[in-house]
Amino acid sequence: MGGVDLESYREGAEEFVAELSREHYLHLAGHKPELEVEAIYDRHSELFEADVVEALREAMDEADGEEARRRRYLLHFAFDGLVGARTRSEQEELAGLEASLAVEVDGESIGYRQVAVELANEPSGERRAALADARDEVLDEKLNPIHLRAFETTRAACGEMGWSGPTEAYSALRALDLAGLAEQTDRFLRATEGRYASVVDPQLARAGVPALGRVRRTDLPRFFRAPHLDDEFEPERMVPSLEETLAGLDVDLAAQSNVTLDAEPRPTKSPRAFCSTPRVPEEIYLVVAPVGGPGDFEALFHEAGHTEHYANVDPAFAFEYRHLGDNAVTESFAFLFESLTAEPAWLADRLGATGEEASAQARAVKLVFVRRYAAKLAYELELGGAAPDLGAMPLRYKELLGGATRVEWPAVSWLDDVDEGFYVACYLRAWALETHWRRALSERFGERWWRSAEAGAWLRDLWSEGQRLNAEELLAQTLGEELDFGLLAAELGGGG
Repeated sequence: MGGVDLESYREGAEEFVAELSREHYLHLAGHKPELEVEAIYDRHSELFEADVVEALREAMDEADGEEARRRRYLLHFAFDGLVGARTRSEQEELAGLEASLAVEVDGESIGYRQVAVELANEPSGERRAALADARDEVLDEKLNPIHLRAFETTRAACGEMGWSGPTEAYSALRALDLAGLAEQTDRFLRATEGRYASVVDPQLARAGVPALGRVRRTDLPRFFRAPHLDDEFEPERMVPSLEETLAGLDVDLAAQSNVTLDAEPRPTKSPRAFCSTPRVPEEIYLVVAPVGGPGDFEALFHEAGHTEHYANVDPAFAFEYRHLGDNAVTESFAFLFESLTAEPAWLADRLGATGEEASAQARAVKLVFVRRYAAKLAYELELGGAAPDLGAMPLRYKELLGGATRVEWPAVSWLDDVDEGFYVACYLRAWALETHWRRALSERFGERWWRSAEAGAWLRDLWSEGQRLNAEELLAQTLGEELDFGLLAAELGGGG
């Protein structure tokens, strides 16, 4: 064990998570301009020393059953922390630059993070291109060198622990066959290829952007924004519709003292919605940044899925099962709630809308996203392999992403678009898992399951499990089923 006391380690780890998560919340929610993580890592540096990580690895190898699972979760946490500690200066530098840098377009200064909002709301394709070009120039010149330093530090840490690179490391840490997952998602790509254009092109046209094959990545935020649906998604109905939906499941959002909803606009607030979890289940923040239209509802409901999952975890569970584990589980509940905003019956219930156009739009967007993430997984497996040719990877990124989406994809995002620790695998498996949950809810509690207190009780039972089990195990235990990307393909665009 190398002198590592597991109970003391767990206590220190939980305190570190609380401090770091709260710091990220304060910065990304726009309460403070700087992300100050170095001091947090300094206070908890003993958690992430290389010999401690190695001792945890040995401890995992010595155990079996549930104890081996808990120790693997701790090892995953410790290795992520080791990498985080060694890249903390890059984290702070990137966060500070993203919050402070501005781009110049037609004499107007726009904050780097606000470009995403501008792209979503800008009707002119030419101006969108100019905005994106200006942002990509900043990314290439100012941010990518920092991203590269952090990536090389991560690779070095993998080598130090005896892994050939991030691919081998996170296959072991997540206990996932990442290559096997890539084969499944490649089959998804093939299954949806024939109807991809017929599903997506009509929605691109409604957004006023070019069809597949001519559309640029700069046009996608406008496509996702779907301004033609604004009349069906009135901003003043956002929070009430969530409260009413939760009430139908016998959940009183206002009475949840452990949940804080933060939907206020702030100049430096991240345009990406998020859920922050300093203490599970005692201290949960639900944060969204208004952009307009259905995207606001999707973001709010997605993060509400995370929020309710974490807020209902059994507080008696071990730290590992409350905070760590397979995030495909929590993402599946986030996608489940997000899917309501494209469900015609829910739209009729809560917004008085017909919902047909919103449903078609959501299907198209989801199909683009899942295909994009399938390509991201293939790319990240190569990038994280034993000996990638880094000089060739930007064009490889452009090729794989562009090929799967049929969108003109910029090579400049080849590092900026890589999520830490193969989180791409969590998203992909969560999309597949959500189809199982939604089908079960409809079969057991009816088409309008969100109006059923019994459905709420069923979900709370699932949520109380935290992430003790991984996605595949939870599905097998709950429904006796295997994760099936074929269901997702059939729903989104299967067939010829």
